[in-house]
Amino acid sequence: MATLIHLNGAPGVGKSTIAERYVAEHPGVLNCDVDRLRCLVGGWRNDFEAVGAIIRPVALAMIRAHLDGGHDVVLPQMLASEEERARFRAAALEAGHGYVHVLLQAPPGEARASFYGRPDGDPLHDAIRGVVDGDGGGSVVDDYDRRLARTADRTRDALVVDAGADVAATYRAVVAALRLTAA
Repeated sequence: MATLIHLNGAPGVGKSTIAERYVAEHPGVLNCDVDRLRCLVGGWRNDFEAVGAIIRPVALAMIRAHLDGGHDVVLPQMLASEEERARFRAAALEAGHGYVHVLLQAPPGEARASFYGRPDGDPLHDAIRGVVDGDGGGSVVDDYDRRLARTADRTRDALVVDAGADVAATYRAVVAALRLTAA
């Protein structure tokens, strides 16, 4: 059975970095980075949110097709809305595949520091920073972190992984957590 591995967490917590490393070490796994897919749609820089609504169904179709082909998918995407997360979970479960929700949880303020510590020049990161800044800046990152933790407590379906500053340690913890769910 193929599995959708959802790496959830606040901006800057390391979702994309962990996903890139995971697929590099696991041949055949698709890194379905929805934010990177946005960059393939014209006008994404002008209306990042609207393009997200356009690209999500495409991402869901990619996920279903890859899982149906017998291959795992890693989804590095912050989904703070339980309804939105349910759409991705259902894409896997309704087709008879597995779903694992991994919440990367950084110590207070660390995701914010990492998010704002990213170097300028990556158009995607610059666009995301613009959205976050427009929504209220660093306090928004902290708020997402708290909201995601509350959702994980409520739903009790998340594997919570400490996403400290040591990316290698975080990656090892994610892989270990995934091994436990497969056993």
